[in-house]
Amino acid sequence: MKYRVLLVEGNRLMMEQLANVINQTPDFELAAKYQSDSDALGQGGVFKPNLILLDVENRNAPEILADFRRVYPDTSIVCMGEHWQAEVASHLVREGARGYIIKPFTGEYLVKAMQQFAKTGMEVTNRTVSFFSPKGKSGKTTVIANLAMCLANKTGEQIGIIDADLQFGDMAVFFNLKPKSTIVEAVRDVDFLSPISLSGYFTEVNDRVKVLCGTANPSLSDRVEIESFIRVIHMAQSLFRYVLIDVPPGFNPTSIAAAEQSDTVYLVSMINGGFEVQHMRRALEIFEGLDRHEEIVRTIFTRVTPCDISSQKRLEQELGYPVDCIVPNEYQIVSNAADNGRMALDIEPDSQLTRSINKLAAQLVGHKQIRWDQS
Repeated sequence: MKYRVLLVEGNRLMMEQLANVINQTPDFELAAKYQSDSDALGQGGVFKPNLILLDVENRNAPEILADFRRVYPDTSIVCMGEHWQAEVASHLVREGARGYIIKPFTGEYLVKAMQQFAKTGMEVTNRTVSFFSPKGKSGKTTVIANLAMCLANKTGEQIGIIDADLQFGDMAVFFNLKPKSTIVEAVRDVDFLSPISLSGYFTEVNDRVKVLCGTANPSLSDRVEIESFIRVIHMAQSLFRYVLIDVPPGFNPTSIAAAEQSDTVYLVSMINGGFEVQHMRRALEIFEGLDRHEEIVRTIFTRVTPCDISSQKRLEQELGYPVDCIVPNEYQIVSNAADNGRMALDIEPDSQLTRSINKLAAQLVGHKQIRWDQS
């Protein structure tokens, strides 16, 4: 698509800098530039822009946006600021902006921004889901990876995975990825990032699924500061319709921070003939501190044999809490899929494992619990 740009920027030097970038960027043409809102509102229409880049830094952004929306009802408006402000950006998008970008920008950044906005806008209806296990070896990486692919196939939406299991995250290995950047670099650079530039830190699995890979070395885990990690989550929420966060086992600042930013927290435990139900019950008690925990906190048991409605009901009775999903013991399918660089749901589309993942995806999309015997 070719863009005829109306640039509205109060600072003259910044306006000239941005005008030069626009003129030098393929498929972008500077139709007009104004320092004054009133001049742009009164005169800019004659240039027939299809994109307005609107400075809202340190101003009454919603009121300014409303004025431009009224005068240019059919023109895409992208707001600009010098710093990323998640709440401001989210509010402006809800009020009709196509997106929010950081200035000054390069031509490459501008192209990426418009490509991203064409796919998703800056998502207002994001759903963030974190996956926690009371102890290790729960099978949650398998669940997350296959769920991401399933959600992408079902919805056609953008899915982002954040591997925040900082010491033992293996999402990169699972997807056979070779990331150029990881969560360590994203957190380190967060002061200088916006969602569009953060997208470059994610590694692409396919055109709808991307992963912010975990640390390259467990010794780097202490470089991920919690406040910066939360800011990365907020930016990712503007990039993806669904954000799936893999957090480390046990209760620690990382898992707690992810849970507090999530709409849903899945507690995942693998049935292994031990004390998994007791561990899950204790974890549920700790999560009672979350607001609306009965709505937010859900449970998944993996390697359930037999994987049927009777087992689900039995686990619910033992746990004293709803069990949202049970996943069968399909180690051979998962292993074969991993060896071939594919997902289990692709290798065996009719398996019990695939049916379980499909039902979990349907539950997330429909926001309801689906029992094993339901289609």
